[in-house]
Amino acid sequence: MMWLVACCLLLLLSSFRIKQSSSCLHGHGPRSFPVIGCLVAFYRNRRRLLDWYTELLAASPSQTIVVDRLGARRTVVTANPANVEHILKGNFGNYPKGKPFTDVLGDLLGTGIFNVDGEMWYAQRKLVSHEFSARALRELEAAVLEDEARERLLPALDLAAARGHAVVDMQDLLRRFAFDVICRVSLGVDPGCLDPALPAAPRLAVAFDAAAGIIARRGAAPVAAVWKAKRALNLGSERRLREEIAVIHQHVMGLIHSRKKELALPTSPVNGGGHGGGRIRSDLLSRMLECGYPDEAIRDMVISFIMAGRDTTSSALTWFFWLLTRHRAVEREVLDEIAAASSHAAGGQGRMRVLHAALCETMRLYPPVAWDSKHAAAGDVLPDGTRVGRGDRVTYFQYGMGRMESIWGADAAEFSLRRWLSDDNSGGVSPFKYPVFQGGPRTCLGKEMAFVQMKFVASSVLRRFELVPVDEGRVPTFLPLMTAHMAGGLNVKVRSRKELN
Repeated sequence: MMWLVACCLLLLLSSFRIKQSSSCLHGHGPRSFPVIGCLVAFYRNRRRLLDWYTELLAASPSQTIVVDRLGARRTVVTANPANVEHILKGNFGNYPKGKPFTDVLGDLLGTGIFNVDGEMWYAQRKLVSHEFSARALRELEAAVLEDEARERLLPALDLAAARGHAVVDMQDLLRRFAFDVICRVSLGVDPGCLDPALPAAPRLAVAFDAAAGIIARRGAAPVAAVWKAKRALNLGSERRLREEIAVIHQHVMGLIHSRKKELALPTSPVNGGGHGGGRIRSDLLSRMLECGYPDEAIRDMVISFIMAGRDTTSSALTWFFWLLTRHRAVEREVLDEIAAASSHAAGGQGRMRVLHAALCETMRLYPPVAWDSKHAAAGDVLPDGTRVGRGDRVTYFQYGMGRMESIWGADAAEFSLRRWLSDDNSGGVSPFKYPVFQGGPRTCLGKEMAFVQMKFVASSVLRRFELVPVDEGRVPTFLPLMTAHMAGGLNVKVRSRKELN
């Protein structure tokens, strides 16, 4: 009798929610049934969720759908810029990341800025904003970029070009480069991922890769209770995750302790001239130690920044180089601009409008993060009339937004720099129309640093090399993990070109 009553209640509740969702969406969205919701349609489209959601959103008059299925909380998915502005700015306080999100990432990111809400987030945001605006950190990034490119990235491509038929996976090369850079800027240590003398990837890099993959599978799990049970029992992938996080924590805490000892020395390079001379360290770890923050707080913050910086720029650059191989006329425009540049140093590409437009257009079609979710603290009504319940997951869908004709016009599916170089966009594109770097109070603090890195790498590589895909007819698959990847990598042959002046 108890099971019968429970099933009846579940049936009534499910029917009510589906009816509510349908009325809000005027009949647009995935087909739903009592109890199971849209589970059937979701299962059928599980291998093409990005395109399925994009099709549903394009068919909805409001560019918003509700996904309600057995085993998951009610989810509002939107590609409507007015809704995005409401979520990220207008009613920001009602849309924290929420416990379901922080549970997924908490074991790895702890209380780092990307995994907290409320007062803890505000305090860290203020701290990090100050550090990222510091001239010393920007100068460190430029120096690291130039050194890493000169000593490792460009020689690796030179070697591939000299061998003629050698195949290089640009995605892998760029990921290794980005990991070296972010570790040197965040931790003040060089993991040497691109060092040809190392036979394999450093243990820290392996740990980050493994942890990120398992965390991504947590987020994509149809039923969260499964991975939570595995974590409680220390089984399978959750046991592996615990082991990899232990490696990361041990490594970072070891650096913190050794840097603190270094700081205490009278001739410490961290202390600088006031304590006996030597240069002042500018990496994020040293700067936070100088400010006296607790060890675990520093650990979580630097891990957050490594996770944010290790794959985002490399993902964008991978798709950028691939798109240029498909649009050689655009590549020619970028090359002409590089040739006319007065400086090739890191940071000297700031006025390259064509290169900037090509990178923005790349991230419109292939955003490093395909979607981002918040969880409603209280009931709400979005600007398009969609009702949001307390605890609902609310997702703004960057991948789909980049393909909405209602936002970008009839040529939304095309790679075109015109939309970025026209006079209409002289003031920039709204971050709520193009939320690749989020918008509102949580706007990405690393946006400027990311563009410096991407422009420097793009101009450095294109100035000296032509990249030719091994399979020029292949259209790669976009994989929306924690940071999006190109399935199978970007395998190219490298040809030297006369360096542009």
